[in-house]
Amino acid sequence: MEPIIIKNMTFAYPGQNALFDNCNLDIESSWKLGLLGRNGRGKTTLMKIFQNQLDYTGKIQCNLNFASFPLSIEPEVTNYAIGEIYYALPVLQDEQWKVERELNLLHTNLDILYQPYKSLSGGEKTKLQLASLFALDGYYLLLDEPTNHLDQASRQQLANYLKTKKTGFIITSHDRNFLDHVIDHCLVIEQHQLVLEHGNYSTYFQQKRRRDQEALIVNQQLKSEIKQLKQKQQQRQQWAQQAESEKKNNAHADKGFIGAKAAKMMKKSTIMNKRMNETIHEKEALINEREQIASLELNYRTSLHKSLITAKEVSLSYYRQLFQPVSFTLKSHEQVALVGNNGIGKSSLIKAICGDFPGNISGQIDIANKLQISLVRQDYSSNHGLLREFANNHQLDYEQLLNTLFKLGFKRQTFNIPIERMSMGQQKRVELAKSLVEPAQLYIWDEPLNYLDTYNQEQLIALIKEYQPPILFIEHDQNFIGEVATKQVSLTPPCQR
Repeated sequence: MEPIIIKNMTFAYPGQNALFDNCNLDIESSWKLGLLGRNGRGKTTLMKIFQNQLDYTGKIQCNLNFASFPLSIEPEVTNYAIGEIYYALPVLQDEQWKVERELNLLHTNLDILYQPYKSLSGGEKTKLQLASLFALDGYYLLLDEPTNHLDQASRQQLANYLKTKKTGFIITSHDRNFLDHVIDHCLVIEQHQLVLEHGNYSTYFQQKRRRDQEALIVNQQLKSEIKQLKQKQQQRQQWAQQAESEKKNNAHADKGFIGAKAAKMMKKSTIMNKRMNETIHEKEALINEREQIASLELNYRTSLHKSLITAKEVSLSYYRQLFQPVSFTLKSHEQVALVGNNGIGKSSLIKAICGDFPGNISGQIDIANKLQISLVRQDYSSNHGLLREFANNHQLDYEQLLNTLFKLGFKRQTFNIPIERMSMGQQKRVELAKSLVEPAQLYIWDEPLNYLDTYNQEQLIALIKEYQPPILFIEHDQNFIGEVATKQVSLTPPCQR
């Protein structure tokens, strides 16, 4: 296939520092390339640049036809899912069999084609979109976080599926195990550079850890040298001041001699001070910037209620029964994980608890009286406008919101960008920061790790372990569940009759 040749490519959003500065790369489109980097560093932006959706300077030589995940779909409630796919990808209207072929390879029930798109789970939507994209002929795919909303079994199925593909693609994901099984090259957006390396995520991570260890040793040495230089600088300034003081206070001495001595000392001190400042600045410039993980804060308010949520023989139906009746209790300081396969109804159960499920509910759900609940949603596309407006609309402390976002990795220049223009990772962190800042007695988080990098994941784990707030959450990352969940509630398919 055709290569992607990047020459002197520079890009910056208006009023911000450059995300990419004079980049030069040759990418083979046959590679299964993992695009890595912290949120907000430009992964999604780079994919948009490849598709000529953003203006940049420099040149990108490429004769590929690009298609990207996720697709832009605004579903109508009454439309079948396949109709939404036809609308997004008109070239597939006479080739539904190809979509069905790819769905079979993804071990996905073809019935989802004839269900309302809006009724599909996040995982079902992901599989349908991926199957449709891989049904296209002659396109090079850019896959932005396809592992979001997929359970562990589905992630393994997707990894196996992508391994069989003979064509290359570019993919982003924060699931390290997934990337290890799928990619053969890494393109990493680090703080001030693009790093292209052969191998999977583990190969890159080992090399980065070695570089970080070397940088730490160099940093410690440079900081020690800077400290010594500043001490010498201070000492020389003190000598010069002592000489000047001797000239002023010695009334009977040879003032000509003392004055000449003081002037000479001051001149030498000024020259040395200038040289030392230059040396200090040079050494400070050599210090490698390393990722720092800041501690998060939570506006958690304790509740007098012992039991916050009580579910008794609860089952939901939406055209069909979603899962077998389930009973559980969530008490203060319990972190409860809802687990089960994609499409089983985990998010629907959260909607039922929040009073927002449009289908039928059987059984009983009791919520403690006047409970302050903070929600992290899967779909937060309703968040828009500037952060100050967002804070005002949700009665949030604006400075506290900005401080939380900064700790989550936001750059200060991003604070003035409308939320709808932010990357998906940045938008997710706005949704999460809102939950951390607003006062709450119970937290309900629907897949909080989606679009979050590994640094943010570690922050959340540390936060929950410190505060131990009551949480009901859905997550497919087994490491996160193992670290924070005090118990798990499993949803199982209804009995077949």
